[in-house]
Amino acid sequence: MVPAELRRRRLDVLERHFQSEVDHDWDTCLATFNGHPRYEIVPTGQVHDGDDAVLAYHRAQRTAFPDQRHDDVRFHVADDDTVIAEFDLLGTNTGELLGMPPTGKAFRVPVIAVFSFEGERITNERVYLDLATLLSQVGRSELLSART
Repeated sequence: MVPAELRRRRLDVLERHFQSEVDHDWDTCLATFNGHPRYEIVPTGQVHDGDDAVLAYHRAQRTAFPDQRHDDVRFHVADDDTVIAEFDLLGTNTGELLGMPPTGKAFRVPVIAVFSFEGERITNERVYLDLATLLSQVGRSELLSART
């Protein structure tokens, strides 16, 4: 069982983490990790490991979807070192997406993110979302067949 004070600190870190992503505050985002940020994006099989890779991931996402944000975030403490976040991810494709011009269309998809912790810092964020729905909503279904 996670002590109440550690649980509270982890949830505070997650609040800062989510807000830093919305604010494009990458220094704060990276500081929520234990010194080595790592994102696993399950539907694409991508792993962004380390500062440079995580920053490149965020910059590409925010180029395509500058207004990307979270709605209705719920946290669930799963075990001694895991917190699960459920939320809706929203955004509008107003920038280049994988070399393609913006469509101006918005998306809203449910997401599960599993956060692993060491102490009060994140060690990994594993993201599960329906990529097919997101790409369809923004008018880029053709990207589904391009994925290998």
